[in-house]
Amino acid sequence: MRQGQGRARRAGAALAAVLTWAGLLAGAAGCTSDGTGGSDIGEALGKAPAPEDVIRISPDDGSKDVRPGRKLLVRVPSGRLESVKVVRSQDAQDSAVPGRISADGLRWEPFEPRLSLAAKYTVDAVALDGHGRRSARHTTFTTYVPDERFIGYVTPENRSTVGTGMIVSLEFNREIDHRAAVERAIRVTAKPAVEVRPHWFGKARLDFRPERYWKPGTQVTVSLRLRDVEGARGVYGLQHKTFSFTVGRSQVSLVDAAAHTMQVRRDGALLGTVPITAGAPKHTTYNGKMVVMEMLDVTRMNSRTVGFGGEYDIPDVPHALRLTDSGTFLHGNYWAPDAPGHVNVSHGCVGLRDVKGGSSDTPAGWFYDRSLVGDVVEVVNSNDKKVAPDNGLGGWNMGWKEWKAGGAVK
Repeated sequence: MRQGQGRARRAGAALAAVLTWAGLLAGAAGCTSDGTGGSDIGEALGKAPAPEDVIRISPDDGSKDVRPGRKLLVRVPSGRLESVKVVRSQDAQDSAVPGRISADGLRWEPFEPRLSLAAKYTVDAVALDGHGRRSARHTTFTTYVPDERFIGYVTPENRSTVGTGMIVSLEFNREIDHRAAVERAIRVTAKPAVEVRPHWFGKARLDFRPERYWKPGTQVTVSLRLRDVEGARGVYGLQHKTFSFTVGRSQVSLVDAAAHTMQVRRDGALLGTVPITAGAPKHTTYNGKMVVMEMLDVTRMNSRTVGFGGEYDIPDVPHALRLTDSGTFLHGNYWAPDAPGHVNVSHGCVGLRDVKGGSSDTPAGWFYDRSLVGDVVEVVNSNDKKVAPDNGLGGWNMGWKEWKAGGAVK
């Protein structure tokens, strides 16, 4: 599913008698999402309209510098909206945007029509089309930041409880030339105390982490004192904000791509071993440590969003946990039920057995219900390179000495 990187910031059967089915699995079992949700199934399950044709969202996915006067609208030309969730991220805090679905089920609009400045909006919508087929869309856009100002979009969200692998990540809306000045204006502290150091990825991203995974129960505070700090010539910071998050229990999962298994360990003890399917020989899964970035009950995965042709387009992939910016997910797989535990057929994702619509009684549902954003998933024994440190929250793949060398303040 993923093969090809980008940020946003990115079967071989044993018997000849089943070669046709194996080929179908290889083409239909993918795992890359366009952020609107998705994977691979294509013609094997019947042609359905693309989710963007079923669910129309304005402003468009990925829009930047959206002006406050633009209208936020979710609509369907036929069928009905089942649910719409909109979240506004501003100054390291997430807040729900209340609104209502019209009586005929065709439209959702917010109660407060005016968009906020310097904010990131995330829209998750689920709808049934005119034939009763369910589709899901996941889109984001950012609003206008006044001229000569910069802000940082912060991960994780304020007051959240996260896994022990969480990395504090700031993405700036403008390139930062005066990196040392900006770095000095950001402080990340932990209780109990531990050394936390910064690392720049280019001029627009700054991550913080300790040498090893956080200890469970750690309270982490992020202080942004960016207001009036000059980040580039004539461009000054806007934020003056403190937020915090809590580190929950430790959960680290080890995916063995060769053995087709995933061992899930909670606080060091084996919680369970589940069968998986990883990337097929032509679309292998990255090795290395990856951190759960977001969790989606249902999402769409479309091969065209990651540089493939029309190999797959699944509108309702269940139990999807994003692991990289380039599109690596760990997700439920209902279209190739015999693959997990036996053969690698995906386009780079890690698939767990599931059913259409998702269920807590499946391996995918079981794992999803026990996961947190910030949990670590490590892949070994895959015929691929190690995931890049800036692909998602992949900073744990960099040694401590190299990590510390990436700070601007010496």
